[in-house]
Amino acid sequence: MSSSSYSLSPSLRSRLFNSSATRFLVPPARLNQYRSRCQMNRRSFAFRGILASGVSVTGSSLATEPTQGMERLPFKPGGYNFWTWRGHKIHYVVQGEGLPIVLIHGFGASAFHWRYNIPELAKKYKVYAVDLLGFGWSDKALIEYDAMVWRDQVVDFLKEIVKEPAVLVGNSLGGFTALVAAVGFPDQVVGLALLNSAGQFGNPNEKMDESEESILQKFVLKPLKEVFQRVVLGFLFWQAKQPARIESVLKSVYINTSNVDDYLVESITMPAADPNAGEVYYRLMTRFMLNQSKYTLNSALSELRCPLLLLWGDLDPWVGPAKANRIKEFYPNTTLVNLKAGHCPHDEVPELVNKSLMDWLSSLKPEASLQTL
Repeated sequence: MSSSSYSLSPSLRSRLFNSSATRFLVPPARLNQYRSRCQMNRRSFAFRGILASGVSVTGSSLATEPTQGMERLPFKPGGYNFWTWRGHKIHYVVQGEGLPIVLIHGFGASAFHWRYNIPELAKKYKVYAVDLLGFGWSDKALIEYDAMVWRDQVVDFLKEIVKEPAVLVGNSLGGFTALVAAVGFPDQVVGLALLNSAGQFGNPNEKMDESEESILQKFVLKPLKEVFQRVVLGFLFWQAKQPARIESVLKSVYINTSNVDDYLVESITMPAADPNAGEVYYRLMTRFMLNQSKYTLNSALSELRCPLLLLWGDLDPWVGPAKANRIKEFYPNTTLVNLKAGHCPHDEVPELVNKSLMDWLSSLKPEASLQTL
């Protein structure tokens, strides 16, 4: 079945993919079947699922050739380096010397999604790529996930591992995480680059529903709803981590699909073997995804104090160029580079992203940037 069979309405797609998370998807048609039978709350499952990831891995049989003429980060089933943060194991890659560049992946991905960027950037800079808690080769902690958890992780990574002023680079969810981390630790962030970032502009006219729950809602309907959610999301998680489904979804958001290969698919499916991956998926889908309106691009950008680069795949079916234009209007200290690519330009057109990023980095003056803070 083609990816077009799973299309969302423009209004729903905008609501979902302008929130602070990237989603690798499962078909909403399945959800519509359940919704029609059980009168579900529309917001509960109006999602294309994600691929929660895990730690347990096995040997790899990756045989695909890298993009012609480009060096690729070797795939290591056991990961590269690990750092303990708040009692949890965090995976990261580090290569090169020079001004530190910290790469932050999107929802469902890992440090390996920067496979074509790390070797090239490391020729001139000290490059870090970190797996966010709950993803990739980092632990699948059974916590209440919130955008600020990843902000705190990145801030502490800068303090404890990087230990000097750095540039943050993030794709999708990683973009929003990089943004709030730059705001949370301004003295250590001298530049910020966002690639098709998640996050949404707040609507001042939208009022939060603060009505009190009735006894029926709290003690009868809520428990039944949670049971139903677990059943449905359990099925969706199983479906979402199938290699064929992953490949199909990736091809729907990569305009040039030549880099949708075994390396990429296995870097997503292998972590999903962790026993806690399903529970992390459930918590992200039912709690994190539905409570992001209080974290807006407006509030974060209003506190940002460093130069901003937008590397935007204009053909992204989830987050179009209109958001990039709006960000630039809101935050004038922005350089915008439009690319003919989808949601993950760093992996789809890495040669263009690497060149644009390095051109922008060469124009930064870290000392001057810090003095203006």
